[in-house]
Amino acid sequence: STIASSTRSMRFVVSTTAITLPTSAVPEGSPAVIRVDDELTISVYRVGDDYYAIDDRCPHKGVSLAKGTFEDAVVTCPAHHFTVDVRTGRSPRNPLMRVSTFPVSRHGDDLVIAVGEAGRR
Repeated sequence: STIASSTRSMRFVVSTTAITLPTSAVPEGSPAVIRVDDELTISVYRVGDDYYAIDDRCPHKGVSLAKGTFEDAVVTCPAHHFTVDVRTGRSPRNPLMRVSTFPVSRHGDDLVIAVGEAGRR
């Protein structure tokens, strides 16, 4: 009973934001870069017929990963060669190092990226 009353009095606030962009904005081999706010910029990559979104900021130096090279689903930081697999957000060299990833869904010719705390993985 106490648990039920405390549960009834709890407030949950869920904030989700979605970004929509056309698939044509993400050509094979070149990311689309989207500034969400002062704290977050996302880079979106195409790997075959799939799309992946990651936090564009390198966890080591904060450099834009989108300015680096992209090959075989791995982006390499231009500052010091830190690598990130865009499919997982993890570094192939050191899986403990990672960037946040964001779910991408495809609706026809549009991509929808869930951002915010609800989307961040």
